[in-house]
Amino acid sequence: MRWGIVGFGWVARDYMAPGIAAAGGRVSAVVDPSPAARARAEVAGMAAFATVQEMLAADACDLVYVATPNDAHLAPVEACAAAGMPVLCEKPIAASLADAEAMAEAVAGGLYGTAFDQRHHPAHVAMAEAIDRDAIGRVLAVRIVYACWLDPAWSPDGGEHDNWRTDPARAGGGAVIDLALHGLDLAQYLVNEPLADLSIALQRRVHAYPVDDGGMLMGRTGNGVLVQSHVAYNCAEVLPRRRLEVLGERGLLVAIDTMGQTAGGTLLRRCGVSGLETRLAFDAATSPFAAQAAAFMAAAGGAPHDFSMARDLQLMRLFDRAYREAARWL
Repeated sequence: MRWGIVGFGWVARDYMAPGIAAAGGRVSAVVDPSPAARARAEVAGMAAFATVQEMLAADACDLVYVATPNDAHLAPVEACAAAGMPVLCEKPIAASLADAEAMAEAVAGGLYGTAFDQRHHPAHVAMAEAIDRDAIGRVLAVRIVYACWLDPAWSPDGGEHDNWRTDPARAGGGAVIDLALHGLDLAQYLVNEPLADLSIALQRRVHAYPVDDGGMLMGRTGNGVLVQSHVAYNCAEVLPRRRLEVLGERGLLVAIDTMGQTAGGTLLRRCGVSGLETRLAFDAATSPFAAQAAAFMAAAGGAPHDFSMARDLQLMRLFDRAYREAARWL
C-alpha cells in the first residue's frame, strides 16, 4: 500500500518510514511546510506537497500517517476523513480535548487509528498472550518507567524542525502528555479493560521550559488493577529508564528496554512460588513502528483490528481531567 506522511520530521523519517517499508508498504508522498523536508522526500523518490489537500487531489497515497505537532492534527485528519482516506495519527490524539472531540466526529464511520505503537511491540504482544494464558494469575498491578533526557536546546535535525514538545500551546503539555499516554494505553491493552480512575502529579524540576519535565501517574481499572507510571524528560539516558512490569497473583512479567521506538529488549517471567526466572521469546527483529504499520495496512484491507477512536477518546477525556487538575499545582 502507498502511504502519505503528513509532517516529515525525525520520528516519521527515521522510524515510521523504515517501519512502513519493513511491513511491505511504501511511502509514496510527503506533506511538510519545510522546503528542505520536501526536497529530501523528493530525493528519496517520494512526491512532495505543501498541503494535505494537494496530496489528496493528486491521488498520491492509499492511507495517511499524520506526524505533525500535536496542535496541528485536526486539519489533516479532517481532510483525510472527508476524502474517505484511512488515517493513522500520532499520539496524543490532539493537543486539546476540544480538537480530539472534533477529530472523533470527523472520522466517525471511517478507519482511524491513534499511533499507540507500544501495543504493537512484539514483546508487549507476548506479554498480553502470557497474561491471557494465565501465566501469572490474576493481574494485580502494571508498573511503568518510561523516561528520557530532553534538553531545552535540543533540536531533532539540526534546527530544521524546532523542539515543539516543550511548547505548551503546540504540544498541550510536556513530558506527561508526550510519554504517559503510551503507557496508559498499553496498560489497558495488557489487562484488556479501560482505566476508570486516574490522578497525576507533575514535576518541573530540572529543565527551564514552561511545561512539566516529569510526572507520576496512578490509575485503577474498574476491576481493581492498579496502574503506575513514571515518565520524564529529566532522566539521564545512561540510566535504566525503560521498564514495564505486570504483577500477578502467581508471578511477575518484566519487559526491559521494550518501551520506545526500536525493536528488541528483554522479556522475563518470574514465578511467584519458586522465584525461578525464565526468558520469554518474542520477535526481537520487528520494531513497534513496523508492527503498527502492518496492522494498519491489514485493517485498511478489511482485516479485523483493534484500532478504536472511541476507546482512545475515552482515555483522552480521563487524561485531560487529571492533567488539568495536576497543572493547578505545577
